[in-house]
Amino acid sequence: MARLEGKVALITGGGTGIGKKTALRFSQEGAKVVVTDINLDSANQTAAEIKQAGGSALAIAHDVSKEDQWQQVVSQAMEQYKKIDILFNNAGIYIIKPLADITLDEWNRLMSINVTGVFLGMKHVMPVMAKQQTGSVINASSVAGLIGAPGHVLYGASKGAVRIMTKDAAIEYAANGVRVNSIHPGYIETGMVTYAAEATKHSKAELAQDVPTGRLGTVEDVANMVLFLASDESSHVTGAEFVIDGGGTAR
Repeated sequence: MARLEGKVALITGGGTGIGKKTALRFSQEGAKVVVTDINLDSANQTAAEIKQAGGSALAIAHDVSKEDQWQQVVSQAMEQYKKIDILFNNAGIYIIKPLADITLDEWNRLMSINVTGVFLGMKHVMPVMAKQQTGSVINASSVAGLIGAPGHVLYGASKGAVRIMTKDAAIEYAANGVRVNSIHPGYIETGMVTYAAEATKHSKAELAQDVPTGRLGTVEDVANMVLFLASDESSHVTGAEFVIDGGGTAR
């Protein structure tokens, strides 16, 4: 049997990168997937690829910082599939900037997506899971939520918030059969690492040299971890953090 057979997954930021790869991986493992993204064309493309491979998917335009849109997404998912077993709060943005140069508008925008978006996802999906007495939530944090780095006050603050919100929610909902865990990727081969290379004036090859395993992570590396946490294989795992960084934070 496939590892997610019969389950329904909701993935934010599912149009590109880690979100897209995870959506495709989940479908391969038997899940029906609700793909949301602020860019509806990207969400539709992911859903189309799932359907072309014989899976079931629903694409929805979604700004995760807007509560009314979360309500609509949950309503549409429940109308289509009658339940939500998995939530992958993946959507996020990345800004590298010296502390003194960060504007209040930049702070508020990033926090509204990276922190408020995760909060709203948990607020509107976890009660559904609690009624079902089962569910798995995976929140995308980062190694920036575990360790410090120059230019990362804004981004790191958001990912640190996701880390501790995850633990608080895990304790609050443990008796309801809902598990909540966070993932903490390092540099992964996506558009974000391209941006990071430009912002830090390092090539991707130089960034990879800094990783003990000698390479950048791949979207497959992350999707495989999320799959484990979404599946019943991790049924006794909650309130935990999973680092996917090739050993970088082990130093």
